[in-house]
Amino acid sequence: MGKHLAGLTAQHMKPAILELGGHAPVIVCDDADPDAAALACVKGKLNNAGQICVAPTRFFVHRKVYDRFVEAFARYGARIRVGHALEPSSDIGPVANERRLACLDELVKDAIHQGARLLCGGEPLPGAGYMFPFTALADVPSTARAMLEEPFGPLSLIAPVEPLDEAIERANSLPYGLAGYAFTRSAAAAYRLGDELEVGNLAINHLTSAVSETPFGGVKESGYGREGGIEGLECYTNVKSISHVMADA
Repeated sequence: MGKHLAGLTAQHMKPAILELGGHAPVIVCDDADPDAAALACVKGKLNNAGQICVAPTRFFVHRKVYDRFVEAFARYGARIRVGHALEPSSDIGPVANERRLACLDELVKDAIHQGARLLCGGEPLPGAGYMFPFTALADVPSTARAMLEEPFGPLSLIAPVEPLDEAIERANSLPYGLAGYAFTRSAAAAYRLGDELEVGNLAINHLTSAVSETPFGGVKESGYGREGGIEGLECYTNVKSISHVMADA
């Protein structure tokens, strides 16, 4: 749809800002606190039941802290309550429609068929509404459909990595680049992540990818142009250059 709209604007030479979603990676380095990182990631995934463009989805965790991260993620994830969005007892509400419910079910089954390990959730809930539980999978192979297609729902995909090079390569492997996240205590690792991750917005040691005072937007097939901050105003203005040589009085 975004490319279609870009084509329509091109026909009339109209400027456009396209923010087209992503499949946000999260890199957990070997020096991070796995329990604190897991808790932050679960909380970050709760926003609108994962149905936001910057939702953390692909978790690449260093093998040194992988088991502890997975255990903590499963423990916190199992506590998440799904129900009517206006009920105080609900942590997340339903997914958008029946089509999204069916897609999430298919993605989970495909990943498990390819060797992923179910940590919590996993199946649509019975009863009224499009209820899908908070679901986490570990040991997810790179060939799983969910690793390639944005699930846009309460589905988290966790995979082990070792050197930072591998984590960055896997994070950059998709044609999307909206938001990215990382957890590390290393200034050197943070610098590399900032320099090499192909995303428009990067949050390190937290899950807020942007605020209204800062520019927000994507790279690659996640769109172009920026909203927010001073940079966002530039997309709504036209620059005019005027050169004036004063005539002799």
